Amino acid sequence: MTSQVKPVQHTPMGQRRFGRVNWLGMWTLYEKEVHRFFKVYMQTIVAPVATAALFMAVFTLALAERRGEVDGMPFAAFLAPGIVMMAVIQNAFANSSSSIVVGKVQGNIVDVLMPPLSAGELTSAYALGGVTRGLCVAFASLILIFPFVGVGVVNPYWAAYFAFTGALILSLLGVMTGIWAEKFDHTAAVTNFIVTPLAFLSGTFYKVSELPDPWSGISSWNPIHFLIDGFRWGILGTGETDPWIGAAVSAVICVVLWAVCLWMFRSGYRLKS
Repeated sequence: MTSQVKPVQHTPMGQRRFGRVNWLGMWTLYEKEVHRFFKVYMQTIVAPVATAALFMAVFTLALAERRGEVDGMPFAAFLAPGIVMMAVIQNAFANSSSSIVVGKVQGNIVDVLMPPLSAGELTSAYALGGVTRGLCVAFASLILIFPFVGVGVVNPYWAAYFAFTGALILSLLGVMTGIWAEKFDHTAAVTNFIVTPLAFLSGTFYKVSELPDPWSGISSWNPIHFLIDGFRWGILGTGETDPWIGAAVSAVICVVLWAVCLWMFRSGYRLKS
């Protein structure tokens, strides 16, 4: 009587899944993104915080006395949340966009596309990597700037929500830009002509309602205005727009950008050529 020995089946590394999500692969790519910017933390974290502090110093010294109080609070207190949020969104965008473009230029993007990672897993890892860098900059900026201007956090839930969604929106935009861009000049163009103008013209340094028509109405629909104003609600307890409206608008933008990133990864747009 012969016994049949069943062959041992080994599960490939990339297929070690829980449900339908490759958690191991997604976590590994996320870790790679975080380690990438932490290895050069002087450039990716310390430098943006120093820039934010310089913005605070220059605008406070130049405009504080002339500007006076804003909604019954010192100009420096009004300015601080906008400066911090601007640093968050700029660095979240830079992290995800630069990572993908560097991989494409160096030709090693294939190392990310070949493993069994779905479009959703790729999007999640890259986007959350950018969010992590943005929130690290936010935390360091809060510690450095807020004690000197005497600002606390009135509603930490609103502040955390808008910091996270702001970083997520710009990180997803960075993913889209990285996939679309074929060289570093393309990402620089998006930064210089889209991200930076939207950040500067969003109520970071002033109240949008004080602008003359039609600029007041146009600026009030700037998507980054909802993020900065919502974050200011969380920090100071005051703002120009109902935070629930800002929360709904930012959530819709996140969903739309996420869907676009999924389509770009699934279709291989400018990735498989």
